[in-house]
Amino acid sequence: MDATIKRHQYQQDTVIEILHRASELFGYLELDLLLYIAHKLKLPPSWVYGVATFYHLFFLAPKGKHNCVVCTGTACYVKGSQAILSSLENVTKIRAGETTSYGEIYLMTARCLGACGIASAVVFDGAVLGNQTPESVCEKVGEWQENGTK
Repeated sequence: MDATIKRHQYQQDTVIEILHRASELFGYLELDLLLYIAHKLKLPPSWVYGVATFYHLFFLAPKGKHNCVVCTGTACYVKGSQAILSSLENVTKIRAGETTSYGEIYLMTARCLGACGIASAVVFDGAVLGNQTPESVCEKVGEWQENGTK
């Protein structure tokens, strides 16, 4: 991390690039790592934490083998994203921001995916699928569970 921070000349406005590199190196952004970056850039820890939690591409916990992101933006909310999220939480037995105990599935939400025309949108392992329903997302996650370790 020191080499990356030095390459960016300790500039505070490069925090996003530094967080991306930290994610590549460690897989997720542990709290101690965020504190270290804040210290090196002379930024308040709350500011670095705020950046890390604002962008849905940063993870604060280990990701699962499969990742599922439910859009909770206005269009998706109107089209039932809360019911979709609730169904996913029930079938996986985890809440948004958590990974299943067996490490198979990581569930999270995003404020907006920019896919309003196909609401409700859900991202499955990087693929954005539109017009999702509680039934369709549970079917997809069920496939992951059948192919993995329960």
